[in-house]
Amino acid sequence: MLSALDEIAAAHQTTVAAVALAWLLAQPTVAAPIASARTAAQLADLLPMATTTLTPEESTRLADTSRV
Repeated sequence: MLSALDEIAAAHQTTVAAVALAWLLAQPTVAAPIASARTAAQLADLLPMATTTLTPEESTRLADTSRV
């Protein structure tokens, strides 16, 4: 799953953390993904989650690789 996250993050020019949280947010069984940051740099890695929209293909790829 890590290589899929890396590739999708690069395609969106964002962080792996933002992609992972965006994918979780799109899951119908997840009410709210929870992440915490202790520094401003960590927070900056997480915030793009709110504006990252994954394609259906990317969502499927992440779902498929998460089952392995």
